Amino acid sequence: MDNPRPEKVAVVDEVRERFTSANAAILTEYRGLKVKEISALRRSLAPNGCEYKIYKNTLVTLAAREVGLGDLESLLHGPTGVAFVTGDAAAVAKTLRDFSRTTPALVVKGGVLGTKVIGAAEATALAELPSREVLLAQLAGAIAAPMQQFAGLLQALPRNLAYGIAALRDKRESEESAS
Repeated sequence: MDNPRPEKVAVVDEVRERFTSANAAILTEYRGLKVKEISALRRSLAPNGCEYKIYKNTLVTLAAREVGLGDLESLLHGPTGVAFVTGDAAAVAKTLRDFSRTTPALVVKGGVLGTKVIGAAEATALAELPSREVLLAQLAGAIAAPMQQFAGLLQALPRNLAYGIAALRDKRESEESAS
C-alpha cells in the first residue's frame, strides 16, 4: 500500500497484534451465514478463549506477512473470518466443527497453530483431539503405571521373603515332629 489510510493501518496493526498474542488462529469461510448465526458462533467460541473477527483479506495478508506467516495468504480467498484463540485451540476447533455440522455454510479453511500454518485437514484433526484435561489425565496415567508396577514389585519382595521363611519354618517343624 503506497499511501494507506490511517484506518487501514490501524486494522493491520490490530490483526498483527492478535496474531502475535494468540496461541492459534483458525480461518473459516462464512459465505451464506446470517448476522444472527455469526453472533451465535461468536457467543459459542467466547467461553473457549476465542474471539471471532472478520477483516478484509488484503489487510489480514499484510499483517500475516509482517509476523512471518506469508503462507497464510493461500487461505485468504473469499469471505474469511478468523477465530483468534488464546485458550485451548482443540476446544475451539471442536466448537467450529460442531457449529459447521449444524450450519453447513461455515467452512474451516485452515489456520495457524503457534507459528505453523495448517490446512483444513490439520484443523479438522485438531478438532478430533481429546480435550486438554483428558490428555493430561492420559499422560498422568502413563507416568503413574510404571511407578505402580514398581511399587507392587517392592511390596512383593518382603512378602515373598516372609512366605519363604514361613514355609521353611513349617518344613523344619514338620521334620522335627516326624523324627
